[in-house]
Amino acid sequence: MFVPDLNQSYDWSFPIPLLYGPGRLAELGALCHCHGVTNALIVTDRASRDLPFVQGALDALAAAGLEGAVFSDVAPNPTDQNAEDGLAAYRAGGHDGVVAIGGGSGMDAGKAISLLAGKAGDIWCFDYDLEVDDSLSAGDFPPLFCIPTTSGTGAESESTAMVTDTKALTKRCIWHPTHHPRAAILDPVVTVGLPPKLTAWTGIDALVHAIEAYCVPDFNPLCDGMALQGLELVSAGLPQVMQDPASIPARGTMIVGSCLAGIAFLKGLGLVHSISHMVGAEFDTHHGLTNAVLLPIVLRYNEAAITAKVRPMSQAMGLELTDFDSFYAAVCALLDDCDIPRSLADIGVETDEAGIQRLAAKAVRDAATGTNAAEAGVPEIADVIRRSLVAAR
Repeated sequence: MFVPDLNQSYDWSFPIPLLYGPGRLAELGALCHCHGVTNALIVTDRASRDLPFVQGALDALAAAGLEGAVFSDVAPNPTDQNAEDGLAAYRAGGHDGVVAIGGGSGMDAGKAISLLAGKAGDIWCFDYDLEVDDSLSAGDFPPLFCIPTTSGTGAESESTAMVTDTKALTKRCIWHPTHHPRAAILDPVVTVGLPPKLTAWTGIDALVHAIEAYCVPDFNPLCDGMALQGLELVSAGLPQVMQDPASIPARGTMIVGSCLAGIAFLKGLGLVHSISHMVGAEFDTHHGLTNAVLLPIVLRYNEAAITAKVRPMSQAMGLELTDFDSFYAAVCALLDDCDIPRSLADIGVETDEAGIQRLAAKAVRDAATGTNAAEAGVPEIADVIRRSLVAAR
């Protein structure tokens, strides 16, 4: 079997230009220059503002003779207000490009700001479920560059962003079909300092992306291939990086696997995500951690619908046995190794029956529910949430 040297650099061009390699954050300035950016707004979350990779991005811009500033007033679950504030900063600073750097929160906020900079108006005019504004084209949006600093969200190659609607307390997906990152930099070095808990939570997030995307009941061999390759890399790389956090090959395995799993969910996702979106919107829980807690109980719910999918997923994970129970046990063992809590209550989610029904009513309208492997309505989703509050595995 071919084993790539992940200490080296590689360039890929699907679905956008992807620049992989240790130290490639330093190429950000040259990349911006090639796309006509002279004054970039670097968008990240509050917790990342003072981390070395933000200064590294500023240094890369300066080395290319470009200007840059940082906007970091971004919550762990980015809100519509965060996006509006970021747009104000973009305009006040006279910026002409956006660099979204961080985990899912930083990248979603950066994409939202870039979207808003292309058109004056309400952020929700870009709601994924609404009719597309055909008057806008790619040239209407400022150049956007994405740099993941975790190996989980996989958002760096996509145009979509998840933003919390602070009035409805729900997460909504925004996008425009012509709005895509001009390029993404996959630099495993920037993930080395990620704390063990975040390494685990974001790593399981990538695992969920691969599993849910592959289990979507649709024929998409491109996404299926990426989902299985992503599952292989993440399931192998996560134990390695937990044991040796400074290993660049292990970090590289994770960031590439995460990217592949992120591309794969162009096919769709499932109940793990639709429930997690609404739990995160109401309780501000970490998205990857919430996904990790919910994964086993949703696998059990989908068991009958994913029978044909279990063998290829088991093989991707290198398992000797390929039946559902063995696959489920392997997933749960990985969660145990990563110290993932066993219930939503363990991560601070406490609600009554009315709250369960409210969450289920919102989750059923999430796009990810529509692509779940097994059909689910409000009663079924409410039951999954109810049981997850006590024990999800």
